[in-house]
Amino acid sequence: MDDYIPMTREGYAKLKAELDRMENVDMPDITQKIADARAEGDLKENAEYHAQREAQGLLQAKINLIRNKLSKASIIDPSTMPRDQVSFGTTVLVKDIDMDEEEEFTLVGAGEEDYNAGRILITSPLGQALVGKKIGDVVDVPAPKGSYQLEILTLKFDYLEGLL
Repeated sequence: MDDYIPMTREGYAKLKAELDRMENVDMPDITQKIADARAEGDLKENAEYHAQREAQGLLQAKINLIRNKLSKASIIDPSTMPRDQVSFGTTVLVKDIDMDEEEEFTLVGAGEEDYNAGRILITSPLGQALVGKKIGDVVDVPAPKGSYQLEILTLKFDYLEGLL
């Protein structure tokens, strides 16, 4: 399957709930605000009307994006992934060779990313560079201004704790 988006059942459910909220709560709310603004008269100089139409367009774009992700979803069970290399669901501790700093990332699927918490998409350039690597490997990660190197220090499989 080409062009698929890996995610867990939880990530899929989260995206599905977000889509449901957007379609059944947010969109009707914006539609009502447009109707209210339209009732005020002259649409050429009605800033509220134009703002709500723009908000409606942005929300529709988000809805389309989530629908696309869900249509390309490939549900992955992290417990079936290899335990000796970086894969979906792995928490990896890396050392930036140039900066001599350590960072920890967990590779997740769509709907579960949280960049502030170190939960990065497995489909991101960093995620793709790490996949398949083992402890001790040095990885070249593409970046806008060249590339940087990370050494893989440890691998953790937190999702296995409840399964073993």
